[in-house]
Amino acid sequence: MRTFRTTRAAAVLSLMVALVFALTGCGADSTSSAPTSASASSVSGSGAESSVSDAASGSGAPSGAVSGAPSVSAVLDPAHPPPYVDHVTWVSTAVGPSLQIYPTPNGRASIADDGAQVAWREVLALAPDADTPGMNAQFVCHWNFARAVDPNKPSWNIEPQRPVVDDSTMIATRCNPGAPEE
Repeated sequence: MRTFRTTRAAAVLSLMVALVFALTGCGADSTSSAPTSASASSVSGSGAESSVSDAASGSGAPSGAVSGAPSVSAVLDPAHPPPYVDHVTWVSTAVGPSLQIYPTPNGRASIADDGAQVAWREVLALAPDADTPGMNAQFVCHWNFARAVDPNKPSWNIEPQRPVVDDSTMIATRCNPGAPEE
């Protein structure tokens, strides 16, 4: 009985949070996250590196599974299997480094219970230096809420300098604790 109440409470909370995001938005639009440095690079799901201009044009950033990435043993959303991340790009912004994560169409649509964990492993295969609790929390927030509010946002941007916060603060700050999205 307790598990049912906990699951139901979590579902109600998720719907309430989605409504808050829908009414307030989730950070700035992607046009405000342009790199301020020409040294930004992109890593695709195939492990190839390309320039930001290549990433923006869609060339040089093929979709695909990462060689050596952990395999997914059970996909709970067979209509939207991995990979969930097309490529990632580190850029320099006015507030410091930012990892732009470009999801695949299946990453935008998946309802797999373990989708966030599978996608995070893909991110770490492309950007191992992103493996911090704060960046993981920002990513999970984007996976759970931001993609529902703005499903066509080109990238989900997470930053290592943002503070580690509790879930309610993460939600209240629209996945951008410490400062608005850059």
